Amino acid sequence: MSDVISLTGIWGFGYHGVFDHEAKNGQDFFVDLEIHLDLSRASVGDDLADTIDYGALADIVVEEITGERVQLIERLAGRIADRIKSGHPEISNIAVTVHKPKAPISAQASDISVTITR
Repeated sequence: MSDVISLTGIWGFGYHGVFDHEAKNGQDFFVDLEIHLDLSRASVGDDLADTIDYGALADIVVEEITGERVQLIERLAGRIADRIKSGHPEISNIAVTVHKPKAPISAQASDISVTITR
């Protein structure tokens, strides 16, 4: 069985990117999480101890967005996935999508994102 916890659009302001102006000026980043795990105990017992605290997950994401600068959003997504998964062995699969809507590209695009799955 694989149930899913999803968090969408977690926002943080970070200084990630390859270019100097990204490190200097920063920009908005948004992260989506899709976490697969067995929630059968939580669905019957109604106890927070039988699931994962969504607020704690969001806090980890914001800490990573606002924390140490990385050049690639691939790296940012991987750090988030690895940190959450290592703290929660009950997770069978996690997908982390990092959105960088103001990515410095020459074409017009409403969003640039990368998804990492562990």
